[in-house]
Amino acid sequence: MRVFHAAAIIALVAAPAYAQQKPIPQYGDVGKAKTQSEIDEEKATERAYQRSLGNVPDKGPVDPWGNARNVGEPKAAKADAKGAAKTAPAKPQAKAGDAAK
Repeated sequence: MRVFHAAAIIALVAAPAYAQQKPIPQYGDVGKAKTQSEIDEEKATERAYQRSLGNVPDKGPVDPWGNARNVGEPKAAKADAKGAAKTAPAKPQAKAGDAAK
């Protein structure tokens, strides 16, 4: 009985997927010849598509991390901070064990 139920469930699941497939053309089948009106319609559609692409405005570069960075600080301030860090000597920090000696 379990086998019958499993086969029925598989058939129910597979049937809609099988129905969505396009028919496979047979060997030797020749496609329909397009009429002149269909050819003209395809050309007009392609020209309209190309014209519509021209209406799309050019976007600038996208920066997905732009809101994560500190964009408020000017570049000059960043350069000054880097230059000051290079010229100032680093002070040695006292360790907890050094005070007892």
